[in-house]
Amino acid sequence: MANPDRPNSNPMVVVISGPSGVGKDVMIERMIESVRLGFHFTVSATTREARPGEVEGVNHYFVSVDAFVNLIASDDLLEWAMVYGNYYGVPKQQLREALSAGKHVIVRVDVQGAKRISEIIPQALLIFIVPPSLEVLRSHLENRGVDSEEEMKKRLAAASEEINQASLFDYTVTNEENKLDETVDKVVEIIETESKRIPPRIVKI
Repeated sequence: MANPDRPNSNPMVVVISGPSGVGKDVMIERMIESVRLGFHFTVSATTREARPGEVEGVNHYFVSVDAFVNLIASDDLLEWAMVYGNYYGVPKQQLREALSAGKHVIVRVDVQGAKRISEIIPQALLIFIVPPSLEVLRSHLENRGVDSEEEMKKRLAAASEEINQASLFDYTVTNEENKLDETVDKVVEIIETESKRIPPRIVKI
């Protein structure tokens, strides 16, 4: 395992994506808890309301629609999208500062965002997280308790389409039930292996 305190000689942009409800947020939180100082986890800006337990500047930057539109106009976002009626976007400055410090940048986005980032940064490492099944995904969405039945159906339909696009990513990792640590270990192993690749993934933003 690489020393988490040492700057990476080949810092990368790592895009983690997957269907809504697959566990991306929990997985990222577990990665942060492991105190990997060689990683920088970007915080996206969004116009949606904070969910119970979410913290400003930790889970997201919760901004007004006008503020988000200003970020777009000033070209301060790496990418942005409207998802289920809300804007989401990744500020560029975070990436520049982290890469300069020799840190891998972990970007959590939806599948649309992952596609756009792959066009902007062809050398980005794309990792797709999938559920063991759509039934398990539905259970996760139900337990989250923030979607109406109609919204849940939309998310499941979208998830099915997104899973069919998994081949667009460099790696696909299944987030098995009650095996979060194993999922995190697989993702970290992929990142560390790719960071040693020759030729390296040279990122310019």
